[in-house]
Amino acid sequence: MKKIIIAICIFFTATTFAQQTFSHKINSKELGVERSLRIYLPASYKVETERDYPLTIVFDADYLFDVYVGNSVLFAQKEKAPEQIIVGIVQSGDMRYEDCSYDRETSRPTEDSTAFFNFVKNDLLDYMEENYRISPFKTIVGNTITGNFTNYFFIDDEHIVNAYININPYYAPEIPSAVAGVAGTVKNNTYYYYLSSGDYLSQKRQDGVAVGNSILSSVENEKFNFKYEDLSGATTVSSIGQSISSAIAFIFDIYSSISKEEFNTKIKDLSPPDAIAYLENKYVDIEYLFGSNLKMREKDIYAVEGIIIDKENGEYLRDFGEMIFKLYPESPLGNYYIGLGFELNGKFKRALEAYKEGYMKIEGSPSDADAFYKNVERVAKKVN
Repeated sequence: MKKIIIAICIFFTATTFAQQTFSHKINSKELGVERSLRIYLPASYKVETERDYPLTIVFDADYLFDVYVGNSVLFAQKEKAPEQIIVGIVQSGDMRYEDCSYDRETSRPTEDSTAFFNFVKNDLLDYMEENYRISPFKTIVGNTITGNFTNYFFIDDEHIVNAYININPYYAPEIPSAVAGVAGTVKNNTYYYYLSSGDYLSQKRQDGVAVGNSILSSVENEKFNFKYEDLSGATTVSSIGQSISSAIAFIFDIYSSISKEEFNTKIKDLSPPDAIAYLENKYVDIEYLFGSNLKMREKDIYAVEGIIIDKENGEYLRDFGEMIFKLYPESPLGNYYIGLGFELNGKFKRALEAYKEGYMKIEGSPSDADAFYKNVERVAKKVN
């Protein structure tokens, strides 16, 4: 019975993908030919008509596209990443080598691959931005030779891509140094760079990635976020799924609720006003970059609660409560923090008013109402 249920789930998931994925061809001015694309639109795209979505460009769509789409849907369902519009470029047979080759002396694209670069930068992006609601955040994905090719978008002056997924790249000799040179100087935007390899590659390929890892991991710039993953023990096939999953988690970490690591490294030592500002800015960044009008999660509110309460005698609890009140006017949570702020500062009448207002908003289980009413009873005694 369990196997039947799993089979049904897989069938409906595949059916959903099929309904939201379609093939399309565009005429390329840069290449002078027609190119085939695969496009995935999230389930919410036709419903949330004012919303923008981050764009991911996937090379080698013949075998990377479905893997990326499947992972993106799972991460979005678990609120670990935003929903994404995904466009895959079909590069069957030898086409990927023609598209992504490089000059062995200069490490730069050949004449054919320069035309392909311009196709992606001009024809493809223009088409996607003119026809779909795209947010400012863009990711690009490649494997082996197409992995190396993603780097040309980073060293390009325009920096049109924010995140780079390099799976087992066949690095051109000068590319890691060229990327590091740019990575050390970027200022205005934040960039993410994921790199993977393992002992399933030839020794020559492993050595190339090892050099790249050494060079890129030495870059000191808070705007350049780098992660290398050694997948030794995997295979060339399994490394693709592992890399994509890890890369999505790395790139969209800011979208996830506050983790223990994020709290310990970025929040724990902040002052109350800085902790409140961090929380507000996190969600401003999420909305700007990913087009997701995501309300502040209660889990994240509770994550910084201790800082607001414990430091400076709860002086900033009212500010904290008012911020939450604006976001969730129907929730008693904002009233609770406002009331607690007044209570800790000895303003018991005002605290009582805030607690009573919060109590009146509670709907649902009597136990929730009883628990909240204890605040009213406690402060009422202090008033009397």
